[in-house]
Amino acid sequence: MIERSVYRMPKAGSINNLKLQTERLDQPAADEVCVKVQAIGLNFADVFAMQGLYSATPEGAFIPGLEFSGEIIAVGEQVTEWKVGDRVMGATKFGGYVSHINIHHRYVIPLPDSWSFEEGAGFLVQGLTAYYALTELGNLQPGMTVLIHSAAGGVGILANRICKKYGAYTIGTVGQANKVDFLRQEEAYDDVILRGSNFGKQLNAALSGRPLRLIMECIGGSVLAQGWKAMAPMGRMVVYGNASFSSHGSRPNYPSLIWKFFRRPKIDPLRLPTENKSLMGFNLIYLYEQTEMMHQLLQRLQALQLQPHHIGHVFAFGEMHEAIHLFQRGKTVGKVVVKTEHASEL
Repeated sequence: MIERSVYRMPKAGSINNLKLQTERLDQPAADEVCVKVQAIGLNFADVFAMQGLYSATPEGAFIPGLEFSGEIIAVGEQVTEWKVGDRVMGATKFGGYVSHINIHHRYVIPLPDSWSFEEGAGFLVQGLTAYYALTELGNLQPGMTVLIHSAAGGVGILANRICKKYGAYTIGTVGQANKVDFLRQEEAYDDVILRGSNFGKQLNAALSGRPLRLIMECIGGSVLAQGWKAMAPMGRMVVYGNASFSSHGSRPNYPSLIWKFFRRPKIDPLRLPTENKSLMGFNLIYLYEQTEMMHQLLQRLQALQLQPHHIGHVFAFGEMHEAIHLFQRGKTVGKVVVKTEHASEL
């Protein structure tokens, strides 16, 4: 039994209730490994869960966090493929904001030798999200024109890199001007849009006659509606988030959420055959429950040999609230990672 540091919520509702505390961790079960966590990746699902806006949020007290990287320090008696000292990256259905974690051995994979712990903590959740949405749902094909929202975020960057492996034409959109040059210079988007009030016209100009076949949609509201309108027949929109419903505060702004809910775009399923368009939704928690599928997807994703994720911001474990606040405000570029206190020991 060891002592570990954890960030725990007594219940969902306010991020201010996220508290750092010390808990005892038992030895790993027979089919588990114990990982000394070195880095934690932040995701918007963490924020929505802490605010109680995520349907998969556990009831009662819970530890946020979906992905991590670290070093195995103990293995269960039935585990044969891992040993103490192995460097791994892992995905968990909550429970990632910790210094140590016991987890089923199937939910960790080797961390590439050339990758840092920070890079490993930023890959699994957003890499799987981008790959599954693009290839399994979006039917990504060479030469296809793909619209990627939140293009400077973790999913957006990896989505563009995957698209480039397939020879697709990518248009990225961002909400802040300082992200435009980064995308053009560092991530090789074919075109970048700084979303404005005339986004529909901006998108049509960027398309320049190209048929828009695939949209990675995570904004919602009028942006979703204008993207749907511009999408060509046989096009597919994959919805994996809704940033327009996010709040910069610790609690949800319910009056604003209600107003946005009633004004949300409404797509009539009776018109889909006439328009020849498809609308699909995706929640990564589903993949967590489908272990074999997740490993198959990971194998295909890793076969693309993507370069390590762009780590834009690194915080200390004691700065978790500062990291979350910056992440909420949409001012980050690339992956936001939190390092645990013992990371400097290795």
